[in-house]
Amino acid sequence: MIKELIVVEGKSDTAAVKRAVDADTIETGGSAVDKRVIAKIALAMERRGVIILTDPDHAGERIRKIVSSKVPGCKHAFIPEEDATLKGDIGVENASPEAIRYALENVHTSFEGAPILIGMEDLMAAGMIMHPKAAQRRMALGNILGIGYCNGKQLYKRLSMFGITPEEFAKAVAQIEQGGLSS
Repeated sequence: MIKELIVVEGKSDTAAVKRAVDADTIETGGSAVDKRVIAKIALAMERRGVIILTDPDHAGERIRKIVSSKVPGCKHAFIPEEDATLKGDIGVENASPEAIRYALENVHTSFEGAPILIGMEDLMAAGMIMHPKAAQRRMALGNILGIGYCNGKQLYKRLSMFGITPEEFAKAVAQIEQGGLSS
């Protein structure tokens, strides 16, 4: 049984999570997260803690940002897009139980005011911004580090928010280089 409540988007996501682990969920009911849902998530945070597990798409990221801005201290679990896609449909409900368990085993806790350990110049040098394959490289980096895909500006924030060390970053970049995304 997972102690924290898992925030998901809908009923299909709840069903997928319950196939993978013994856990309770809170459904946002889509990207318009209302005050009642936020209040429920805030109470869950006080009592048991919260893990946000949303779809690896724009709407899922929007929900993640709304919830984490209204309820600080949430943990974040990410499923790579390729593990959550079925016949062109992207969502937690399409992920295998193994992919969901892996995401929940590798959660990250965000904390505001974290020191900047990896600067924009580091991102540029690593080809994460201003590089012909920057988007692909960020996708690979997000999958390796378990922090999801994001644009360059959001990656900068996320690396700090989740306390990714320069060593972890360098190791992930080396993995990307070995995978052939260098040129």
